[in-house]
Amino acid sequence: MQARLSLITLGVADLPAARAFYQRLGFSELPESQESVAFLRLQNGLLLSLYGRAALAEDAGVPDDGQGFPRFSLAHNVGSPAEVDAVLAEAVAAGARLVKAGQSVFWGGYSGYFADPDGFLWEVAFNPFMDLTGAAA
Repeated sequence: MQARLSLITLGVADLPAARAFYQRLGFSELPESQESVAFLRLQNGLLLSLYGRAALAEDAGVPDDGQGFPRFSLAHNVGSPAEVDAVLAEAVAAGARLVKAGQSVFWGGYSGYFADPDGFLWEVAFNPFMDLTGAAA
């Protein structure tokens, strides 16, 4: 198997609301999207998919009680601590809930967290040791 990640699918409670939230954050929906699924292209070529939570559980053959979905966070890396704070503020203005304000962290960087309308955690981080912004890709 090749070490590759092509698509991340979030099982959401309200697909129209999730679409609107991510559009407010500036994500562009691809023409391949349908009424039942939204495909959003990220700058690095990865796709973010929004799909109904119950339909995703059914497709995977797991109960829709949260037990079939592992916990995880998504990361959005930026070039400075000031950019972390700006992205967190933008997300909150778009309807996110601030989970953790930007702050210096134990590993030497600076990060904070917001939750989208379905509670999916996004870490917004500045890593002074690795360029994870996609600028040097």
